[in-house]
Amino acid sequence: MVFIVAFLIIVFLGIGSVLASRMASVIKNVSNGDAKETGEVRIGLSNRINGILFPVFFVLGLIAATWSFLHAKQYFLPEAASPHGRHTDFLFWLGMSIITIAFVVTNALLFIFAWRYQYKEGRKASYYPENHKLELIWTVIPAVIMALLVFTGWRAWRDIMAEAPENAQVFEIVGKQFNWIVRYPGVDNNKLGAYNYKLIDSNNDTGIDYADEASFDDFVSTSELHIPANKPILLKIRARDVLHSVFIPHLRVKMDAVPGMPTRFQFTADKTTDEMRNITGNPDFTYEIACTEVCGQGHFSMRIRLIVEDEASWLAWCREQKPLLTSTPELAARIPANLKAKAAKYLPADVTAAPADSSTASLSVSGAAIASSTLR
Repeated sequence: MVFIVAFLIIVFLGIGSVLASRMASVIKNVSNGDAKETGEVRIGLSNRINGILFPVFFVLGLIAATWSFLHAKQYFLPEAASPHGRHTDFLFWLGMSIITIAFVVTNALLFIFAWRYQYKEGRKASYYPENHKLELIWTVIPAVIMALLVFTGWRAWRDIMAEAPENAQVFEIVGKQFNWIVRYPGVDNNKLGAYNYKLIDSNNDTGIDYADEASFDDFVSTSELHIPANKPILLKIRARDVLHSVFIPHLRVKMDAVPGMPTRFQFTADKTTDEMRNITGNPDFTYEIACTEVCGQGHFSMRIRLIVEDEASWLAWCREQKPLLTSTPELAARIPANLKAKAAKYLPADVTAAPADSSTASLSVSGAAIASSTLR
C-alpha cells in the first residue's frame, strides 16, 4: 500500500511539473503578444494531454476504489444476528448501490465528455438555452428514488420504535461514568420496579424504589447481560450523568442514553452466542455492548458482555441470581411497613427475624435483664 501511494505521489508530481512548465510557457507567450504563432503549442498539445488524463484518471480511480472495497470487506461485520438488523443492512446496501451507480455514471460522463469534446480548431459548441424534457427527467427520477428511500427507511424506523409485544422480555441498562449497569426484572414476574434518581447511593446504583413491590426481586449486573434468543427484547435505556450511547454491533442495536430522558430499543436476537462462534469460526467470540458517545477519560472502558442463550438456559441462570434486596439487606429500611411482609421472602433470615423497631428491642433487653436478676 505504501509503495502504491509513493508511486502515485511521484506520478502526480511529474504531471504537476509538466503543467507548471506549460503554464509558464503560455504566460510568456501571452505577455509577448505572440499568441497566434504559438497557439498550437500552448493550446493543442497541453489540451490533448489534459483530455487524455481525464479518462485515465477516472479508470485508475475506479480500479482503486474497487480494490479498496474488496480489501476492506474482510473487516465488515458478519450478517446481523437479528431480523431488524438484516433489514437495516439491506436498506443500507440498497442506498449505497443506488448512490454508487449514480456516482459512476455521472462521473463517467463528466470525464469522458471532457476528453471527447476537448478544444479543436474549427469546432463550435452548441448551446441549448432550455430543454424542459431533459430537466423533467433529471428532476423527477432522483426525486422518486429519494422518496422511495426515505419511505422505506421511515417504515424500518417505525417498526423498530413501535410498542414492544406483550410477551417481550424487559431489561434496563443504565450508563454512568464509566460503566454500564444492567437491571433484570427477576424471575417472579417480568416487571421492573420503579426508580428514582434521588435514591441513588453506593448500595443502590440505579435508584431502585422499594416502595414498589415489583422491585423486590430485581437484581443487577455490571459485567454482562444475559438475554434469551428468539424472544422479543425491550431494552429500557437511561443515563445517570452525561450522554452515553448503547451499541450492540452484531445485533445492529444503537440508541443514545440521555440524562433525564429515558429511551428504549426493541429487538430479537435469533443467533445465540454459541451459534455465532460456529458462524464466525472464532471460539472466543462474544457479543458486546459498547458506548459510542465519548463520555470522558474512561470512555474506553464502557463495555460489557452480552450473552445470548436459549430460553431454558437463560431462566436457569436467572434463578441462580440473588435480588439486590437479598445481597444488600441494608435496603430493607426503605421498604414501607405495609409491604414488609411481602418483601420477607427476599430478605436474609437474620433481617426478617430482627425486631420491628428499636423500642421493641429495648423492651426485650429490659425484660431479659429483669428476668436474669429475678433468677439470681
